[in-house]
Amino acid sequence: MAKVRITQVKGLVHTLPEHKANMAALGLRGIGKTVEHEMTPSLAGKIARVRHLIKVEEI
Repeated sequence: MAKVRITQVKGLVHTLPEHKANMAALGLRGIGKTVEHEMTPSLAGKIARVRHLIKVEEI
């Protein structure tokens, strides 16, 4: 599996509770924070739901 680096680029104010839950599940807690994960189908679904709030780079 490929590794991805996910960076939060927008805040969570005025977002849906589902989006906030997905961001917490990804491990992102604030603008500019970055996490690295192995790409899995469940992770791809979470990324798709909040793609307007994050930046994704393949490592």
